[in-house]
Amino acid sequence: MNYIIIIISAIFVNNIVLAKFLGICPFIGVSNKIETAIGMTGAVTFVMVIATIVTYLLQHYILIPFGISFMQTITFILIIAALVQMVEIMLKKVSPVLYQALGIFLPLITTNCAVLGVAILAVQNDYNLIESVVFSIANAIGFGMALLIFSGIREQLELVDVPEPMKGVPIAFIVAGLLAMAFMGFTGVV
Repeated sequence: MNYIIIIISAIFVNNIVLAKFLGICPFIGVSNKIETAIGMTGAVTFVMVIATIVTYLLQHYILIPFGISFMQTITFILIIAALVQMVEIMLKKVSPVLYQALGIFLPLITTNCAVLGVAILAVQNDYNLIESVVFSIANAIGFGMALLIFSGIREQLELVDVPEPMKGVPIAFIVAGLLAMAFMGFTGVV
């Protein structure tokens, strides 16, 4: 039952983008087309899950035992950056086709604060390793769902007559605000 609560809470109630406001840069920047949103979702999911596992192990087996948990944030940032670089190198050698498909998205993930936020939130919520993995997968699903909904709306906005001063980013921010308000309707579910 605890896993179901974690999943529903992470996807709908405490959506990492629409409620926590983490990962706004790729949310606004890569949401022009559904294809790019799908690529970004896949890359973020992979890195978010791997980063959460590695940072959990690092936190519980190095930082806490040695009494240096105050270095959590900087350590997590370095771990995420190193993971993204390793994934990029491995994909380049193992699967050039997948590397080409995710090419631009991998460097963007290094600066995606949603990945760091999920890793820190998993530690702050005192989740065990399995709960942390479930939490990171659910947050990745929530991130992807918000990104896909938003990119679908933005593609439709290209087809309608929007006043000239509102075209582009201004209407995108209004839609993002309305989407965040819609997700507030899930508050109280969990």
